[in-house]
Amino acid sequence: MDRKRIWVLSNGALLAIFLGHMTAGLEVPLDPKVLEGLPQPPTITHQSPKDFIIDPRENIVIHCEAKGKPHPSFSWTRNGTHFDVEKDPKVLMKPSSGTLVIDINGEKAEAYEGVYQCTARNEHGTALSNNIVIRQSRSPLWSKERNEPILVQVGVSLVLQCRPPAGLPPPIIFWMDNNFQRLTQDTRVSQALNGDLYFSNVLVDDTRNDYICYARFPHTQTIQQKQPITVKVLDSSPAEERRPSFMAPLGQSSTQMVLRGGVLELECIAEGLPTPDISWRKESGDLPSGRTSFHNFQKTLKIVDVTEADAGDYRCTAKNSLGAGHHIIKVNVKAAPYWISAPRNLILAPKETGILTCRVGGDPKPTITWSVNGVAIENSPKDVNRKVEDDTVILNDVQTGSSAVYQCNASNEFGYLLANAFVNVLAEPPRILTPPNNVYQVITNRPALLDCASFGSPIPSITWFKDSQTSILSGDPYVIHGNGTLEIHVAQLLNSGKYTCIASNNLGTKENHVYLEVKEPTRILAQPEYKVVQRNRNAVFECKVKHDPTLIPIMTWLKDSGELPDDERFVVETDSLTIRDVTEEDEGTYTCVMNTTLDQDSASAMLTVVEATPTPAIVYEQPDPPTDLELTDQRERSVQLTWTPGDENNSPTEKFLIQYEDLLHQPGVWHNLTKVDGTKTTAHLDLSPYVYYSFRVLALNRVGYSQPSKASRQYRTNPAAPDENPTDVQGVGTEHDNLIISWKELTGLQSNGPGLQYRVNWRQKGVEEEWSSETVANTSKYVLSGTPTFVPYEIKVQAVNDYGSGPEPVPVEGFSGEDLPMSAPESIQVLVQNVTLAEVHWEPVPSSTVRGRLQGYKVRYWRERGLHQGAGAEGRQEEAQALSFSGNRTQGRLPGLQPYSLYTLNIRVVNGKGEGPPSANHNFETPEGVPGPPSFLRVKDPNIDSLTLEWGPPQENNGRLTGYTLRYQLVNNSNDLGPVEEMTLPANETTVTLGNLKYSTRYKFYFNANTIKGPGPAITQEAVTVMDEAMPNKQVDLATQGWFIGLMCAIALLILVLLIVCFIKRNKGGKYPVKEKEDAHQDPEIQPMKEDDGTFGEYSDTEDHKPLKGSRTPSNGTVKRDDSDDSLVDYGEGGDGQFNEDGSFIGQYSGKKEKDTHEGNESSEAPSPVNAMNSFV
Repeated sequence: MDRKRIWVLSNGALLAIFLGHMTAGLEVPLDPKVLEGLPQPPTITHQSPKDFIIDPRENIVIHCEAKGKPHPSFSWTRNGTHFDVEKDPKVLMKPSSGTLVIDINGEKAEAYEGVYQCTARNEHGTALSNNIVIRQSRSPLWSKERNEPILVQVGVSLVLQCRPPAGLPPPIIFWMDNNFQRLTQDTRVSQALNGDLYFSNVLVDDTRNDYICYARFPHTQTIQQKQPITVKVLDSSPAEERRPSFMAPLGQSSTQMVLRGGVLELECIAEGLPTPDISWRKESGDLPSGRTSFHNFQKTLKIVDVTEADAGDYRCTAKNSLGAGHHIIKVNVKAAPYWISAPRNLILAPKETGILTCRVGGDPKPTITWSVNGVAIENSPKDVNRKVEDDTVILNDVQTGSSAVYQCNASNEFGYLLANAFVNVLAEPPRILTPPNNVYQVITNRPALLDCASFGSPIPSITWFKDSQTSILSGDPYVIHGNGTLEIHVAQLLNSGKYTCIASNNLGTKENHVYLEVKEPTRILAQPEYKVVQRNRNAVFECKVKHDPTLIPIMTWLKDSGELPDDERFVVETDSLTIRDVTEEDEGTYTCVMNTTLDQDSASAMLTVVEATPTPAIVYEQPDPPTDLELTDQRERSVQLTWTPGDENNSPTEKFLIQYEDLLHQPGVWHNLTKVDGTKTTAHLDLSPYVYYSFRVLALNRVGYSQPSKASRQYRTNPAAPDENPTDVQGVGTEHDNLIISWKELTGLQSNGPGLQYRVNWRQKGVEEEWSSETVANTSKYVLSGTPTFVPYEIKVQAVNDYGSGPEPVPVEGFSGEDLPMSAPESIQVLVQNVTLAEVHWEPVPSSTVRGRLQGYKVRYWRERGLHQGAGAEGRQEEAQALSFSGNRTQGRLPGLQPYSLYTLNIRVVNGKGEGPPSANHNFETPEGVPGPPSFLRVKDPNIDSLTLEWGPPQENNGRLTGYTLRYQLVNNSNDLGPVEEMTLPANETTVTLGNLKYSTRYKFYFNANTIKGPGPAITQEAVTVMDEAMPNKQVDLATQGWFIGLMCAIALLILVLLIVCFIKRNKGGKYPVKEKEDAHQDPEIQPMKEDDGTFGEYSDTEDHKPLKGSRTPSNGTVKRDDSDDSLVDYGEGGDGQFNEDGSFIGQYSGKKEKDTHEGNESSEAPSPVNAMNSFV
């Protein structure tokens, strides 16, 4: 019986659809959770292939897996008889499985060849596997043969036969030489499908002795080779050209059979000279497109996935310059059995009818046989409710307990098909398979499919409801499919909501809820535009998108349908792509793609890059104002404004600014309304009620805004109730018994009509249920008096005018005024952390005594006195310090305390009104610390070997002083410090005298105070002991002494006399011995005097001796003194003194004294007079 649709009217107007009952059988659900607990006949889930070739080196594994409830047991047949697995120790069946593992270690694999079939059975039926043919792979050896050399005349054809041994599976053939290099093949020489090597014509170069045919057996991965074949090409007579003729196949025609779904390979190999070319065509039509390919230099035509339409005559043509030859191959397509409609598992309720169909195709037509639980149906127990009609089994009025597995076997000479299909008779209440609370999301105007997959026996009927409606969904726009799915052809926003599907049969009812969300589509509003950009300029593509706000968009840019180049010049922003410094390589099509989880939109534009051309100077100006403003499409709340753009003045218009004037509320004042893109000349304007509009437009380019256009004609909108309420509504009290409700007033544009007022509503939160109300006008606040102190109120302010009220406002919370806190914190405790830090703790005050919003606690603390002063001492009380701790804190830290001091503190509560009363004062003490520096350190009464130091105690003792430490050390003239001396002084002393010091010596002193906590910072001082009385009180200035002045004058006079004597002797023509020696011993290696500084160049002998500049050195490296006592060398520096040709002295005196670097202190010179003078100083 076909599935029925029952149409029911609900409440007289609503049409309902119930899904009927299909008695042809219920599909088995795939959900394993549903199948769990249901009885089920066996189903084969995995088995080995029908033709199973095994590797003889590995164990044999024959797969057979099945499922069922209860789990099935397994058995096997071999060659049609029972195969007792337990009796063969080499055979193992896996637990909970029918898979066989055969250990062939020590056995021959061929002993287990045969036809195997697996049987899986439980109490509800028996399933069979295919017949699995087990065959061992074989790679037989090549038969021994002796190949005689082949002698052939140049130009004739030749076939080298391979004839490999028959293997299982057949081997793969290839030709190689002795070096294991594949032989070159082309249109002249090629390998046929049978492995033979064909020569359309031979050349002399074909002569060789290593034509070797190889056979590779894929299962065993072994390669065998034929004995090499020797070919000798004779060139005794010239080759004669000839027309093509066929070497394979022979004759004018041939026949070839192929199975449907297989691969058809047609081959034509021709001989001839010149080498012929091969072409193909089908006589009765075109070669199949997409499934045809050519191989082996057009000699092989290959067609895959063969169909019956591929049968017919195929013509291959061999052609060269002398003619052509033809061969017809007649192709017959046969077919092993194939499924048209395989039988499917059925679940039937008692008394139902089911149909099993086994429709197959094949050529020749397959024979169909049926079995039940592995037994031929004609040999099974008779069943009057079962009828077999060729490929169909009809089961009428099935009964509980009649579950079984049916086998359909379709076979012909080319193969067979075997299918198992169980019939499971069940009585089950409905189950809904769709997960509960599924959320379906679709885009507006697209179909929506809501699943309600169910299972039950009998088949449940499906009913749908929306939201809380009691009516059944039916009719347009809803369609309920046979599987229970609810379809909405064109989903709209109003279709969003909660949907309920109910599955019911005579055994029960089940319901499920799902949700539909209809989303706005993704749309590109501003598409990228075609760009022509000069090289090295920037290109910008815009892509502005609108999408549903609940969906997450992902923007992707593509170039020529591929990813953007990985180049930092490509900058992707939110709604644009910028290409900096464009080049010719950047040309192409750019696409922006906006994806969401539900939809996408895309737009493309091309970029063209042109050469930069020099252009005359361009004058850029503001654009001219737009003209011809016109109002169209006039509506209650909107109007269409159009205009004509003015001249852009060499700078493209980027935006248009639309302004309006409200002639009713603010005449003469222009307000910005909206901006539109510079490419547009129209704008849709949303308007407010009760406004007398006048519009104008300004154009904007890079230079700036244009002058405003002339105003449009006036457009008046009708009054209406307010669209909005006042904003920034607050409730704050300024006194302890009031509440000031304030808001931001609406503008005249927002009023929407005359008579604008504000309806103020309030009620005490959590106390009053009814709202109190007051209507006011021309104000932004309302004062409510007589309120309790700091209590919460709910507040609403609604706008009203003569045409109605604004939308219902959302209540906000406010508080009446605060008062000063009533109480102070108690249970104050102070925990001293260290000498400068204390932590104070307190108990918070009750919230009822705060009388306002608690802002925190304020701690005031001050230092009473130092503890070293004693309890009765009068100390100077320091100014109190205050620290605030925000929030409801119960502790705080007090930093910056002084050590060894008495402090007092109190705490106050702080709210928005101010501070409450202080707590009782609480005292605490800080521990001792290190003292401060002594107040001063002075040196008095300096003596020859003693000094007296005087100091003052520290300003801050920070504890009980235990004494002082004095360290000192002498400082010499180079400011180096000597060893440190240290001494400890009692706390009650303020002076000390240091003895046994050195006279006229500077000392540095370091002085610090100590407590039990350690030393404090030191202060320093320096002082000098006085000189011995036997020494002058002042240092003597040597330059002012008379004896020194007289000595210097005598030396100067002596030098002057010597100079005069020298000049007199020169004028008389006398020669100095020095000059004589210079004239007698002219040394060509003496370097001339350098012009820049008047000195001689360096002299260098072979032994790298370096005498003084300008001196002459004997070969033994020593300097000889001249015999003359008059040589001025005695008064100069070694050889720096020189005379001109006229005997004048050109040397310079120097205050230095040099020695020869080679003789050390052994060679010296007489000091000059200047040196003598310097020695006295």
